[in-house]
Amino acid sequence: MDEELIYTTLGEEGFTKLTHAFYKRVKEDDLISPMYPEDDWHGAEERLRDFLLFRFGADQRYLEKRGHPRLRGRHMPFKIGVAERDRWIQLMRAAVEEVIADSGIQSTMMKFFSQVADFLRNQPEGPCNHV
Repeated sequence: MDEELIYTTLGEEGFTKLTHAFYKRVKEDDLISPMYPEDDWHGAEERLRDFLLFRFGADQRYLEKRGHPRLRGRHMPFKIGVAERDRWIQLMRAAVEEVIADSGIQSTMMKFFSQVADFLRNQPEGPCNHV
């Protein structure tokens, strides 16, 4: 993944637009929106934007405000199963397609988002039917 190319192409404005487009969808989603406090939409959007700026552009704002990302730990209070992961990816894909014109960057970003979303799953896939 060429983080420098992605950051240079999108810049802070592009990541801001991406996170806004994503959270616009999350707010209206019946599965994902209940995970967010109603009074912290702006904070959630800002944290994701700052994380992406850190991950792709080495911007230090996220670290200065929150420290190490510790993504699994920060997401542990939420039940994230296959359905939640898949919906998150679906909403992010729509935001990526809305904001990012370059199909190569779209593809790279979605690979990254899919890996992270799967990494954050903390619920089993379903009932175990061992004999």
